[in-house]
This record gives sequence, structure tokens and C-alpha cells, in this order.
Amino acid sequence: MPPAPGAGSDTQLARILSSLSDDKAEDIVQVDLRGKTAIGDYMVICSGRSSRQVASIAEKLIERLKADLSVSARIEGKDAGDWVLIDTGDVIVHVFRPEVREFYQLEKMWLPGDKQPASAS
Repeated sequence: MPPAPGAGSDTQLARILSSLSDDKAEDIVQVDLRGKTAIGDYMVICSGRSSRQVASIAEKLIERLKADLSVSARIEGKDAGDWVLIDTGDVIVHVFRPEVREFYQLEKMWLPGDKQPASAS
């Protein structure tokens, strides 16, 4: 299903950030991918406190994108709840349990050195 008129990447990003905030996602980081890669315009990385919360955050996000913007997204990893990937085509969202996020450190791969989050160690 194509996105609704006006549901471009900036609109999607705003709705995604709002949804993640509503569901108490933690350590939300947004990465502007425009001009860096063709995989999407933005990447959002966040954490949930448990596998159950990670899966719930992802499920609610998918529902809100479809209801509010008529955007269908692909989702992977929801059943395990360690790392869920949601891909709208324009925005890629990664929802992690904190330990899994720390292991993969996606922020280090995509953010410039001066924008790196403070280390939790």
C-alpha cells in the first residue's frame, strides 16, 4: 500500500518519534541517512526495558503508522523481542533490549564521532 499523500519521510519520522515516546521507549536516537545511503531517509534506534516492552513498542508503532498515515511497514524479530526492525521504506526503526543494543552498537556505525551518545560504561 503506498503511503498517504503527505506521509513523506519527515511526517513518518515525526509520528514514529511520537509513538516511541508515548510507549516509553528509552534512549531514542535519530540518524539522518539522506545522502549517505539509499536504504532510507532516517534511522531511529531506541530501547525497551524487556522483551515484552520491545515487542509492544514495535506492535503499537506498526498499528499507529497504518491507522494515522496509511503506511504499511515490514517488521522482523517481534517474536523474539530482543531486536525488532521496522522498515517503512523511508524510515528504519530498531527497537532493542539494552543489552542487545550495547552489543551491536548501531549508533557507532551511523553517527558522526561528535554525535556519539555517551558511553554507559
